[in-house]
Amino acid sequence: MDDAAERLADVKAAIADAAKRAQRKPADICLIAVSKTHDADAIRPLIAAGQRHFGENRVQEAAAKWPALRAEAADITLHLIGQLQSNKAEEAVMLFDAIHSVDRSSLVQALAKACEKTGRRPQLFIQVNIGDEEQKGGCAVRDLPALLAEAAEAGLTIEGLMAIPPAEVEPAPYFALLDELAERHGLPLRSMGMSGDYETAVMLGATHVRVGTALFGSRGSGIDQKPIYPPSLSRT
Repeated sequence: MDDAAERLADVKAAIADAAKRAQRKPADICLIAVSKTHDADAIRPLIAAGQRHFGENRVQEAAAKWPALRAEAADITLHLIGQLQSNKAEEAVMLFDAIHSVDRSSLVQALAKACEKTGRRPQLFIQVNIGDEEQKGGCAVRDLPALLAEAAEAGLTIEGLMAIPPAEVEPAPYFALLDELAERHGLPLRSMGMSGDYETAVMLGATHVRVGTALFGSRGSGIDQKPIYPPSLSRT
């Protein structure tokens, strides 16, 4: 077993163990390999090992490397997990199968227009600023009901919530809060948990965990290629 396959197997085993301890089915947790800043050569071994869900932070970086990778593995599911500018909404809708960072009115409106124009409907999550941190993106907890209502009014289907707990603190209470908020609003999906805490997140209801370092090691140096948007990229 090569290094990528071994790392992937270890993470999947840890997810399965955490799920069983929480009396959940391991198959109900989606592992997103966070490939931001990693080039195609670093990503291919994980694809070869069977990983199919990948997460990127930036539209331009993803557009530079994923069309070629998807030509090699057409069944890839691509998740946008970083902040999204409203003027990049159409590009994001064309490129990504899921967007985890819906967090404000202007973006809701931009995504609604993009979905109407392109005919594509990515899976959507509202990002919640669960720790009420000024430096982080995300909808304030108190503003969540209004943003959900606006998304529904605009014709968007929100399927879940996403959050990143504050650093250097115990994440469990924040995961529990996100789970409670999702339950309260009838949303089935919870995107929470990263390399250092994904097992805790699974035990507290995560349906999607975003794991980078545990799968790739240290971050790459970034991608400098120009983005490419071939017509074949659109997935329905």
